[in-house]
Formats: sequence, structure tokens, C-alpha cells
Amino acid sequence: MPAVGFGTWNLNGEEAYSAVRSAIEVGYRHFDTATIYRNEQEVGCAIADAIAAGDVTREELFVTTKVWNNSQGEGKVQEAFQASLADLGLEFVDCYMVHWPWPQRGLYVESFQALAKLQGLGQVRSVAVANFYPEVLDEIIAATGITPVINQVELHPGFSQAELRAYHRAHGIVTEAWSPLGRGEALDAPAITSVAKELGKTPAQIALRWLTQLGCSVVPKSASRSRQEENLDIFSFELSEKQMDAITALDATGGRLFKSPLEFPGELKD
Repeated sequence: MPAVGFGTWNLNGEEAYSAVRSAIEVGYRHFDTATIYRNEQEVGCAIADAIAAGDVTREELFVTTKVWNNSQGEGKVQEAFQASLADLGLEFVDCYMVHWPWPQRGLYVESFQALAKLQGLGQVRSVAVANFYPEVLDEIIAATGITPVINQVELHPGFSQAELRAYHRAHGIVTEAWSPLGRGEALDAPAITSVAKELGKTPAQIALRWLTQLGCSVVPKSASRSRQEENLDIFSFELSEKQMDAITALDATGGRLFKSPLEFPGELKD
């Protein structure tokens, strides 16, 4: 799996199609979508057209999608996956994830087991999760004997998730950062802007390089071709230990920007 993927959250319609086609031309080979993004058809069409044009082969691509909360539970996961596969127009996906644990509902073990069954049928090459935390990861591993290959979580400057990353390392799980640039709030921090100026890079490139040097995969999103190129061009330089530590220290004034998986989406309503 390429360490830098292309995120598609909030890309819809023609914009989603054009962004994915552009990203393939730029060099992205890892694409991240989900049922809730409502763009699997556009992502799939862009991939199909890029393959038909000879820009890429299916074997070169790593495509991830995710099952949404309203489809948790064994039977519903199976139905949701087949719908995603049809919308994407693919014979298989490289990675299928349980999008959120939703601890209040308590179906995350059953849902992950359903993913494992799909993998056994050959329609899913790897099974993973998103937004899980150590307690629920322990449960699914103990119940199934299968460790998810990836846990995609909120992670960006100001919220480096050191404890969770350590857990992942101990269990052989890839940490993948969604919203790796946060809302852009930390990109103005001197710890990032000074390094960007010194190295002749953008603050976003510095943040993404910091994440990959922490050992994370990243899935930044942009509909702009120039930004796509910038976000992919992060391996021609390296941050020093001092620079890495200064960016990680932004945790002291940062924090989670989005919903906590301990609370989202909350208790079941009558």
C-alpha cells in the first residue's frame, strides 16, 4: 500500500471524478473512499476510465472503502459491501474497513467478522478498521484471531496520538491518518512554518512529511492538481529529530478536532 493515498471525503459528482482522474495522472495509486462519502460511483468511473485510457492498471491501484454505521451487523455488512463493489465497478477492493466502532451499539466484533468472511471469498484483499481504539481493537482481535491491517484515525499536527500509535506498532497495525492537515489550524504554527521556509516547502508538505516519518500512512484530499502534486512530493527531503519533536510538541496546545469514537454516533434513539 502506498504510504500517501488520496482522500475523497467531501468530493462529489463531477468534482470527485475529475479529482481522481487528476490524482492518477499525478501519480497517486492509493485511493480512499467510503459508503458515507456518496462518491463511490464517481471514484469507480474515474478509475475505470483511467484504466481504459492506459494511465494505470488495476494491479497498480490500492482501493479502500468502508461500511457505514447503519450497515453494521453480519447480514447488513454483506449487503453494503456488494453495493459498494457494484458502485465502484470493481471485482474486488484492496481494503474494506469498519468505519466506526460505535461502542454503544456493540456490533463492531460481528461487523469485523463479516469483513473477514468477505476476505475469505476473495472479494476483499485486506480487512481493516477506522476510528478504533485499544479496548475495541483488543476485543475484535481476541474474538476473531485476526488483526486489522490498518486503523485509520484522526491524526494531524496538534493531535499525534502517541499512545495509539504505540499500540499499533506493538500489534503490527498500520496507522493511517485521516484529515492529516486537520483544518489547517496548526499549519500556521512557527514549528511548521519555520521549517517550511528553511526547506523551501509548503507547511502542508512539512506536516505530511512529519506524519510519514512517524510511520503513518496519510490520505490528504485536494481537488487542485497543484496541491495534489505538492501533497505527493514529500519524499525528497527529511525532517531532523529536533524538527520532528517541535511539531509533535504542538500536542500541548492542540487536540482532537472531530468527534471522539468513544461517543460518536451515540446512544440508539427509539
